[in-house]
Amino acid sequence: MSDTLTWRKSSYSGASGGNCVQVATPPGAIALRDSNHPTGPVLHFTPNEWQAFLASIRA
Repeated sequence: MSDTLTWRKSSYSGASGGNCVQVATPPGAIALRDSNHPTGPVLHFTPNEWQAFLASIRA
């Protein structure tokens, strides 16, 4: 599935590479992966789980 997703990295990531997390938004989900290991594991979240995660790091 991760091969067919459109991945993007954060606008906060520098142009020189480094440690980046990429995100894709398949229907009804949020997917995250390490840009340094694009064939590695992918984390999948429901939209509610993703919103809870964002709320917790903003708090």
